[in-house]
Amino acid sequence: MKKIGILASYNGSGFQTIQKAIEDKIIDAQVVAIVTNNSNANVLKTASNLDIPNFVINDKRYPDENIDEKIAKLFFEFRCDYIFLSGYMKMIGPKLLSSFENKIINTHPAILPSKYGGKGMYGKFVHEAIIKNGEKKSGVTIHYVNEEYDKGEIILIKELELKENETVDSLENRIKELENIAIVDTFKKLLA
Repeated sequence: MKKIGILASYNGSGFQTIQKAIEDKIIDAQVVAIVTNNSNANVLKTASNLDIPNFVINDKRYPDENIDEKIAKLFFEFRCDYIFLSGYMKMIGPKLLSSFENKIINTHPAILPSKYGGKGMYGKFVHEAIIKNGEKKSGVTIHYVNEEYDKGEIILIKELELKENETVDSLENRIKELENIAIVDTFKKLLA
């Protein structure tokens, strides 16, 4: 059984999607550790309720340590096969990247490569830009993480057509639903 580590900054909705797919026996894996940079993240409560080891690792808590190396060491100790970014809002450091090359997976709420990826392009900002520019379609891209935001090798893309009366909120909700499907399909593909 493959072991998955999670990096999250807030709610960890992608983690919850993975966890549900595991519980429903859709994917054969186990979430073994959750790391957040945010001591108030809701993902900590969710993880605790599921008895999944969880950790807050940030500069405030560990001012004299290399955060990148600390996270890499932790995931290595938990023998993670994959690391999934569930709304993690920090750049992935070189130690983590080299320790888990082509094993760190991110989801992006737009079709990549495009002008809707990169620094500052996340969440509502992506959907606002897509609607403002009158795009006809959007989607979800699941990709490996490298040293540049949203530039890693693409694993899977799911698309949807924008409706005539699409709003930022309606698009965000539809993308979230599509993202849940894409996450599960990605892990079915990777774990096959």
